[in-house]
Amino acid sequence: MKVEVDQDLCQGHTMCAMVAPKVFALRDEDGHSYAMNGGEVPVELEDSAREAIVTCPERAIREVSAT
Repeated sequence: MKVEVDQDLCQGHTMCAMVAPKVFALRDEDGHSYAMNGGEVPVELEDSAREAIVTCPERAIREVSAT
């Protein structure tokens, strides 16, 4: 599984980092989220990443096809 955060949509609510702290981190400069490890989500963290996707109030996170 791979995820990405749309920086144009993210408003820094931090919900994703609270739900999946091993997948998402917050940028120091503006508090917006980004997916760690290039967005690659280890199998054992997929459930929390999917929860973060549906929890995001701005719908800024999406699952993308791994290439």
